[in-house]
Amino acid sequence: MESSLINRVASSGIMTLNLEDFFPDKDRMIFDIQPYLFHGLILKEKDFRSALKELDWTTFEDKIVLIQCSSDAIIPMWAYMLISQYLEGVAYEVFVGTDAEYIKSWYHKALKENDWSSYHDCRVVVKGCGEKPVPPEAYSMITFLLKPFAKSIMFGEPCSTVPIYKKS
Repeated sequence: MESSLINRVASSGIMTLNLEDFFPDKDRMIFDIQPYLFHGLILKEKDFRSALKELDWTTFEDKIVLIQCSSDAIIPMWAYMLISQYLEGVAYEVFVGTDAEYIKSWYHKALKENDWSSYHDCRVVVKGCGEKPVPPEAYSMITFLLKPFAKSIMFGEPCSTVPIYKKS
């Protein structure tokens, strides 16, 4: 008598959710204010305006531009506004902060905007290890967003999961 192998994972009805699928697909580029500072400390408005006017903004075309300052200087709020007005119509998006801060913000927006009702009464595995740096906040948020819909939420791979939530 021959016995056939049965793939219990495939027949379990488990839906896998990979948070890497939400990772931003645009290139990110830093705009550092530090080179425009006088003595590394002060932003002179006239010099700054002149330097920005001369800059080739096409290098930022269709990029996510992260505005930051690599030195410990106090940057006036108008400087961020001035940079942003040059990037409007050129950059895909403008964000003030680090890459890690941007990724957290991106996930917050992307996950919040998604309709999770298709996971109603489903057993969901949120995929763990991957290639992209998905922040811990995304895992927390997806749990919060899926809980009203999912029958159960697990972390890991379908063959080896850590139970997170199970509807009573």
